Amino acid sequence: MNASKEPSFRESVDLMFNRAVALMDLPPGLEEKIRVCNATYTVRFGVRLRGQIHTFTGYRSVHSEHMEPVKGGIRYAMGVNQDEVEALAALMTYKCALVEAPFGGSKGGLRLDPRQWEEHELELITRRFAYELIKRDLINPAQNVPAPDMGTGEREMAWIADQYKRMNTTDINYRACVTGKPINAGGIQGRVEATGRGVQYALHEFFRHPEDIAAAKLSGTLDGKRVVVQGLGNVGYHAAKFLSEEDGCLITGIIERDGALVDAKGLNVEAVRNWIARHGGVEGYPEGQFVKEGAKVLEQACDILIPAAMEGVINLSNATQIKASLIIEAANGPITAGADDILRQKGTVIIPDMYANAGGVTVSYFEWVKNLSHIRFGRIGRRQEEARHQLLVTELQRLNRGLGDAWEMSPDFKQKYLKGAGELELVRSGLDDTMRTAYQSMREVWHSRQDVTDLRTAAYLVSIAKVAASYRAMGL
Repeated sequence: MNASKEPSFRESVDLMFNRAVALMDLPPGLEEKIRVCNATYTVRFGVRLRGQIHTFTGYRSVHSEHMEPVKGGIRYAMGVNQDEVEALAALMTYKCALVEAPFGGSKGGLRLDPRQWEEHELELITRRFAYELIKRDLINPAQNVPAPDMGTGEREMAWIADQYKRMNTTDINYRACVTGKPINAGGIQGRVEATGRGVQYALHEFFRHPEDIAAAKLSGTLDGKRVVVQGLGNVGYHAAKFLSEEDGCLITGIIERDGALVDAKGLNVEAVRNWIARHGGVEGYPEGQFVKEGAKVLEQACDILIPAAMEGVINLSNATQIKASLIIEAANGPITAGADDILRQKGTVIIPDMYANAGGVTVSYFEWVKNLSHIRFGRIGRRQEEARHQLLVTELQRLNRGLGDAWEMSPDFKQKYLKGAGELELVRSGLDDTMRTAYQSMREVWHSRQDVTDLRTAAYLVSIAKVAASYRAMGL
């Protein structure tokens, strides 16, 4: 395979699907049903802006309805096209199945550069796009539930939820029509950080297994590991921040649109993020070395590489130069199928996108459940939990008085133990449990089958088997 035969993102997803189903015993009809995209809606709508009508093209693709509602983000980018949206929808199907979120797969996109429009203009565009989807039930709490993606965030989700409410004034569950909303508009604590936090939890689980660490030619814990992050958007920023501040990783490289920063001693993620917010890029940052050709930093020697931006950044042109022994795909499809073959032959361990960035859809699931139940997590049980803990602390204090100076509680034990779990703690607990369970299901296949040599194939096998079981249960 040469550079001229680089597979597209859609072809990469199909190639990886084919590699997995070749190891399964599925009836050809069922295999094809799982592979194909159920439907894609293309909309072209006009909005009067700046004294004239501008026409925009948007997509909403539904890959699989083996479970409903279907779930998947909406991205705003000039490169949005039908093939990309359908490939992302397929990944959402497999991702939801892998982490046992009860959704089918969907994805949406609008072809525009959000940086070229003012906030009030983006609101008009978003509301009109939402209107086109809502009237066809392509946004609906029971059928199709979008979320933020590249180029969108809490703001856009709040506009979409409000537009749905305007069109469905008696739907008591209107807030569940979309996830990733602001807290004061029905969102959930921990959603903004969720995908980056999920990357951290995925690495925590990986490093709990000595056999897996050895497969990546690493040793020890995350502490001191050299990490290169490509893309300091929402996902890359939170992953890098948590790994550096909580796990002792050294962020030795940060790659952005205008170039990259490298520093063997480790970069301050928060400071770099603030610099980008003020200056629009990393150039001119006073610490570390600036590298104009940022993509070259992907090839820098490091322990862990985190591509957290666009698809296809590791491809046939640079795969042989990648030196990281462990890659975790925080973005969707950052490694093409051709590059994946090269890296696997080199012995590089890849934690695949459908698992690694599933933190977003996992916490979106929690938000959806919160919206349908109409109650904040922790509201009923938190104080009762604290009261039970207070009983134990009171007894320990009585024991403390009885023993005099012979024994006493640790200084911060009481404060930590008496604090009941609120919404954020429960969300993080649920996310951690989800990432652990999903990883264990992948690694069991990885280590138990001689014909499975990588985590990506294992992930596809687990998820496709779950989708197939759902279709069989439906009688298909």
